[in-house]
Amino acid sequence: MWNTPAEAQLALIPDLYSQENVKDKKVYMKFFMGGWTWYILEFDKKDTFFAFVVSPMEPDGGYGYTSFSEIKALKSGFVEVDRDLHSASPRKPKSLSTMLKTGG
Repeated sequence: MWNTPAEAQLALIPDLYSQENVKDKKVYMKFFMGGWTWYILEFDKKDTFFAFVVSPMEPDGGYGYTSFSEIKALKSGFVEVDRDLHSASPRKPKSLSTMLKTGG
């Protein structure tokens, strides 16, 4: 994985279910590879993210749980998952609707 987040950065992501009743959830990190994008919304502080995922199989996206260890291990040839350092960060989260509109 390129630009793997530090433990201190991961600690800033809110706990699972903390945005459960929030209509326009905040994105704290964004990972991508090829046609896949993971907008990270919550983290259990161990290995499980709650994310909005856009993929070739789900171009409109959908919510779900994903494993951080599995994201880190994904590779296709020489291509690895990367973390977008410019669109969202744990210190300056952006709303999911804004990220989806701007392609961020």
